[in-house]
Amino acid sequence: MQLYNTKTRKIEEFKPLSSREVKIYYCGPTVYNYAHVGNLRTYVFEDIAVRTLRFLGYNVKTVMNITDIDDKTIRDSQEIWEDLLTFTRKYTDIFLSDLKKLNIIPADEIVPISTLIPEMVRMIQTMLNRKNAYLGDDWSIYFDVKSFKKYGKFANIDMCCLKHWARVDSDEYDKENVSDFVLWKAYKESDWENFWNEEFTIPNNFLPFPKGVPEEWGGGIRKIKLKWRPGWHIECSACNMKYFWAQIDIHMWWVDLIFPHHQNEIAQTEACTRKEFSKYWLHTGHLMVDGKKMAKSANNFYRIKDLEEKYLNNPSLDKGRLGGVSPRVLYRAIRLSFINAKYNSEVNFTFEKVESNISVVNSIDEAIKNINREIEKSDNHAVVSRDFREAMQDYIHEYMYHLQDDFNIPESLAVFHNFLKFVNTWMREKLYSTWELSSILDMFRTFNQVLAIVDFEVTNTDEIPTDINDKFIARNQAKTDKNFALADKLRDELLEAGYKIVDSRDWSYVEKI
Repeated sequence: MQLYNTKTRKIEEFKPLSSREVKIYYCGPTVYNYAHVGNLRTYVFEDIAVRTLRFLGYNVKTVMNITDIDDKTIRDSQEIWEDLLTFTRKYTDIFLSDLKKLNIIPADEIVPISTLIPEMVRMIQTMLNRKNAYLGDDWSIYFDVKSFKKYGKFANIDMCCLKHWARVDSDEYDKENVSDFVLWKAYKESDWENFWNEEFTIPNNFLPFPKGVPEEWGGGIRKIKLKWRPGWHIECSACNMKYFWAQIDIHMWWVDLIFPHHQNEIAQTEACTRKEFSKYWLHTGHLMVDGKKMAKSANNFYRIKDLEEKYLNNPSLDKGRLGGVSPRVLYRAIRLSFINAKYNSEVNFTFEKVESNISVVNSIDEAIKNINREIEKSDNHAVVSRDFREAMQDYIHEYMYHLQDDFNIPESLAVFHNFLKFVNTWMREKLYSTWELSSILDMFRTFNQVLAIVDFEVTNTDEIPTDINDKFIARNQAKTDKNFALADKLRDELLEAGYKIVDSRDWSYVEKI
């Protein structure tokens, strides 16, 4: 298995820390609103990576945090006068529902950071003891970036011009504002009831020291207990420490988190453990929308909810043109739109791409239905031929080769589509035996362990109502009589009622969209 490691900026052979278990962590969402398609593209890749490693035989353990305490969650919960955890639980449930729609396997452990306060406190105390952290004059606790000699290396930052004791207490900032970052934020009135009373032992010989410290604090250490809340960066380190301890194999998320978040994670975790935090780092590229950066101000900010409104709840949409759009088709088409490009490249998201992939998903469904129909009526019980067996081996070997090439899903998808063409061609010639048809379904299941774009329940259709079936029979008769105007009218009426007609060389049938 080869992968591109952000840490070294090169392709490396994947060598897990242990043969028993591969430890993977990925940053979860900040649950103050709906996840947008850019977020979801990253979660789809993380799902592909985990599925691939499991497909290749690795025992994978995954952990993801849920950021329910930060500047944005506190701000937005207050705007609607709702307590923080009720507010964030609502958006957590929506996020998990979106993952399910896109066939994303949830992490083994999904952890709200509000449950990790004890782990954060222990790590911060360790950093205070080792003089990697200090109490600022605003009574917040900061990480001293100059105390960590490797700071900036991961994010390729030149630290020569850093001003000592420059500090930043906002959760998000850019490389132009490299500073000591906040671990534990002092209480502000704008935080309302969102604070924790935690006690820290502060070495008071580590300057600077807050104004207003009692004069008797002349030396030694003192314990203080104040209203605080965690900063953003400490949460992921604490989550890893609780579930994986000092080291993990792979850390994933998108490229914008390289700095400051992932750089800060490395600094604070390794300051506590003095071991390499993550061996491999994988980052997805940006998702553009119609060639532009996604933003609400540009009116190109889309969520799953928006795509559902456009394709499922839009009476003016020509669903016949798309070959039928059901929720199961739409969600797989969205997933396919995300995985049709290399994970660490920039992807351009367009409605045209989604609609093209709706047609692709429908063609996959038709192939699965046709295979099952052929199996039901086939009386050819010949054994699997040598040519067929060798072709199947070639497809799976090429497929696995591309998976192991840094999760090269576009090339893996090309193998999948070539296989689909191979199947459809032979189906038209009726060259398959029953055994071979069953083997084809098994091959699709093998592909789907990673791709997750095939619906094997597509043949489990509801019984067609009598009036719909009568109209379908009338349409076929009109077509036989060459009354094409009537045939088209009946077809359109069926579409309006939510049913589509599928014509093949040997038969036609009607099914619910």
